[in-house]
Amino acid sequence: MTTTTHVERTRRIAEPESATSTWTETARTIGIWSALGTFVMYLLYIPVLVVGFAVAGNVEDPLEDPYLAILEVLILLMAPLLVLMMVAVYAYASAPMKAFSLAALIHMIFAAATTTAVHFVLLTVDRQIDEGDIPGRAFLFSWEWPSVAYALDILAWDWFLGISMLLAVPVFTGGGRLLTSLRATLIFGGGLSLAGVVGPALGNIDLRWIGQVGYEAVFPAACLLIALVFRRTVPASRQQDREASASTAKGMT
Repeated sequence: MTTTTHVERTRRIAEPESATSTWTETARTIGIWSALGTFVMYLLYIPVLVVGFAVAGNVEDPLEDPYLAILEVLILLMAPLLVLMMVAVYAYASAPMKAFSLAALIHMIFAAATTTAVHFVLLTVDRQIDEGDIPGRAFLFSWEWPSVAYALDILAWDWFLGISMLLAVPVFTGGGRLLTSLRATLIFGGGLSLAGVVGPALGNIDLRWIGQVGYEAVFPAACLLIALVFRRTVPASRQQDREASASTAKGMT
């Protein structure tokens, strides 16, 4: 009796309307570990960022190596995790919400690809050329506004990631504190990220901190919540196995 009750309670919590044939144990595992991996990368990223600015003595000047190089490596490692997490979100989505999840995945791919290209070029090409080798080098590669590299990174994290977060909101339907908290976090983080574009667009780069709060503080929390949702969402095939085992156990008693 206890086993059956536990299975029924687990199903109500863990198998919402979003469960589909694409939500497999493999997709669930990928989703959990990529979301947790992204969260861990942020746990490593933020302290390095803080220490780097503390050593510089201000938050206005661009970071110097080795702190900048460490952050760029962490971003390169984080990018594929972001894509894998959103692939799992697509697998999790119900049929009516597949369009939203696909759009969220596409924008996350744009974000990951753009930031990967920026930081790969900066880690390789930019560190192997001298100031006078390329005319306008600072305009192309520096972290002093305005520059092409800076603008592309804003495009990745403020614009593409912000849109991806907002598009993922309808995917996580259902009641309960966890899903409600996740939707609110995605809306808040996505809204702040998009608002971060306003500063650079108006020529006031100082206002970019709004977007940074969105994707450096709120988004990691969303990743952790996504991992928790995935952990509680048991694929239908596994749920059926549990029910069959519970029925067999009940019959034996």
